[in-house]
Amino acid sequence: PYFDPEYDTLSLRLDPPSVVIDNTSCPDATLIKATPLPVDSKNKHGILLEVVQVLTDLDLAISKAYISSDGGWFMDVFHVTDQLGNKLIDEGIIDYIQQSLGAKQDSQTTEVQTCLGRRFSLRSNTEQTAIELCGRDRPGLLSDISGVLKDMMCNVVAAEVWTHNLRVACVVYVTDEVTGGPIEDEKKLAVIKARLSQALQGDESGKGSKTDIPMAVLHTERRLHQIMSADFAAIQPESTNTFVAAADKTRPAISVQNCAEKGYSVVNVRCKDRPKLLFDTVCTLTDMKYVVFHAAIRSEGSFAYQEYYIRLMDGCTLKSEAEQEYVVKCLEAAIERRTGGGIRLELCTKDRVGLLSDVTRIFRENGLSVTRADVSTQGDKAVNVFYVTDASGNPVDRRIVEATRKEIGQSILQVKDLTPSSPNSQHEVASKSRFSFGTFLYSLGLINSQQV
Repeated sequence: PYFDPEYDTLSLRLDPPSVVIDNTSCPDATLIKATPLPVDSKNKHGILLEVVQVLTDLDLAISKAYISSDGGWFMDVFHVTDQLGNKLIDEGIIDYIQQSLGAKQDSQTTEVQTCLGRRFSLRSNTEQTAIELCGRDRPGLLSDISGVLKDMMCNVVAAEVWTHNLRVACVVYVTDEVTGGPIEDEKKLAVIKARLSQALQGDESGKGSKTDIPMAVLHTERRLHQIMSADFAAIQPESTNTFVAAADKTRPAISVQNCAEKGYSVVNVRCKDRPKLLFDTVCTLTDMKYVVFHAAIRSEGSFAYQEYYIRLMDGCTLKSEAEQEYVVKCLEAAIERRTGGGIRLELCTKDRVGLLSDVTRIFRENGLSVTRADVSTQGDKAVNVFYVTDASGNPVDRRIVEATRKEIGQSILQVKDLTPSSPNSQHEVASKSRFSFGTFLYSLGLINSQQV
């Protein structure tokens, strides 16, 4: 039967979502209030992730957030600044947010630049070939992968690499060196896949390694979470203690309880604050098929506190200890896998085919192991970030780093500190007192006093 494609977007066009950007209510943050259309439980799943994804892609810091979606309505309130601690005053950023969330249909903004200099576009990029890899991590692996791509005359346009628990996940975007477009030769793709699979296996059997060339790729960081979550070895905690003690301030403290009276499972997270933390936890819960009905998020100093009221998509809560333990493991892994330790090295130079291969080869020759990487191109410039340790995962001798810089180019490769602290540690949060989510709902008149 024929279905009119315009029908699916009819309600959106008749009654578009509301996204309010408020720069007056809070003295030190911009309030973003997102109130999409009334949604049922089927369509509700994933809406929160979509909103958080847009904000974090724009390098915005979320110091506080309130989320509610129950009884057929949906509302998000986020307190945000840029990574420099400033309110949102860039009209292009504001327009991009409203357009991305469907609240503005006639905008001309298609690309914006964040405060950190990164560019994002609403247009999907189909001019590149995506390659996904997963396997056991080892020193020199990124060098081997980029070497294969160089040999196959592939230009690496962008790539992101995460490592955790001796496992690695990587999404690479390449173009054909000859045509400058996506690789369309099926035989060449097959050879690339075979050679990359061999590089992943190394000297071992390659058990658990996987190479894929998907037809379409979702949000890169979400795919990395999905790849590592599907790799069971990557979510195992380093210690046998699954429920991390709250007294251990170096690792996330996560707990799961059932609220029988309200019919929710309640997830509490306390950990060091950092950029994109909210995205990582919301992405994990969403892909595990949990619906977040209510949530309260806040940052105080260098720590973040998150509370989620969740159910499975079928309406069930986490009834068994095994289910609760698995959620804790997955959230802990999601929080830790982005925080690969090591010295941060930033490379900025004119882009060329084989650049990533040459740089990572020099890293390997100097005994440096890449724990995380973010490779991108901006115009004709390559802008890459690497986190490196020695081959055993220990801090690198600064003399080795300086020798590496001298070989690559001291003006090209800069040494930065470890992941910078969240701007929330430099700017006081407006209210440091603990807040009750029920009180927040009551203050908005969304529930009566008997429900709080």
